[in-house]
Amino acid sequence: MPHRFPFRFDRHFRPALAVLGVRPATAWVRVDDDELAVRFGPWRLHTGRRNVAGVECGGPYRWWRAVGPRLSLADAGVTFGSSAAAGVCVRFAEPVPALLPGGWLRHPGLTVTVADPGALVRLLAGS
Repeated sequence: MPHRFPFRFDRHFRPALAVLGVRPATAWVRVDDDELAVRFGPWRLHTGRRNVAGVECGGPYRWWRAVGPRLSLADAGVTFGSSAAAGVCVRFAEPVPALLPGGWLRHPGLTVTVADPGALVRLLAGS
């Protein structure tokens, strides 16, 4: 059965994210038995559940590092963020494309700021 997790939107960041096409209707994480799928406005990430190597809660974050579509210069991870309060960090066994078209830039990890980070962590961890 698929589970869908909406993003948490801090009201201060909603207007800027809306300009990018990121709104509550276009930002979610979906997990089913076989796949992890993320939509963040025009950005997408899809990978098999078996590719999830680790997961943990994170935050609070500095807003300038967490809000919007972000590339980590430290490890090439991708962040899809709509809140600085809390999020979920997912590590992949095999890096996946998300930020740039063509798939040549691949990310070893993902951070998402969903409304219920604990529930997403429990589901991905298999608890």
